[in-house]
Amino acid sequence: MKPFVILLIALGLFGMFSSVWAKDGLKKAVTTTRDSVHWEEYSEALEKAKSDQKMIFVDIVADWCIPCREMEKTTYRDKQVVETLNKRFHPVRLDQASEDTIQCDAKRLPVNRCFFNVWNLQALPSYVLIAPKGLSILTYSNGLDADQMNLLLMQFLSKEKEWLAQ
Repeated sequence: MKPFVILLIALGLFGMFSSVWAKDGLKKAVTTTRDSVHWEEYSEALEKAKSDQKMIFVDIVADWCIPCREMEKTTYRDKQVVETLNKRFHPVRLDQASEDTIQCDAKRLPVNRCFFNVWNLQALPSYVLIAPKGLSILTYSNGLDADQMNLLLMQFLSKEKEWLAQ
């Protein structure tokens, strides 16, 4: 009986550790740096944009936003979306409910006030395209699949020269 109990305990421990290992292994496989968006801090993105003249793509999310979570699992794992955001933009993710103060269109306000009062947004997920000078160019709200996001990013880039000249 004693060897049987020891065997059960050993199998239980093995199962527990192997499931933790498997989850960690899966997580690492899904979130390799090449396959994920390199989200930047908002203030750092503004500084970098001034020197390299890339536009800032802001993704505004909330913990309770189901489409936001779905996009994190699908849209922001798409190879083309990841490559475009990482190479052609400064991608930033902001929590809509955050009280952190940021610079939005020459005003220093909490993120949630920028969301409502400056960018005039009402829904999540939302996106704000910001010029290197720090002023918002346009806003958009809607959950997007990878194809829709790729189309939106290509439309942004097609107008890039025009917007940067302003």
